[in-house]
Amino acid sequence: MLVVIAAKTPATDSAPDLDRLGLVVSKKVGNSVVRNRVKRVLREAFRNAQGRGLDLVVIARPAAANANFAEMEKDLGLALKKLHSRHFPGASK
Repeated sequence: MLVVIAAKTPATDSAPDLDRLGLVVSKKVGNSVVRNRVKRVLREAFRNAQGRGLDLVVIARPAAANANFAEMEKDLGLALKKLHSRHFPGASK
């Protein structure tokens, strides 16, 4: 339902672990009401999973239109956990 692309966030003095999010929700997902709902849900799921030190681009697939918050949060959380272990091996998060 989601494709997640990540890169390490460049560390700066002002915000060392600031996460950034980019969303791609195409018209294949649904009309504007559905696309905006998917984006709102993904932003909230991202806020709940902050502090990972990654820049993310999340691409929503058409199945995201029928998913509820818990399903999208779980899907994003699993993807972030997998990406975090690849980018920061040995770190515990």
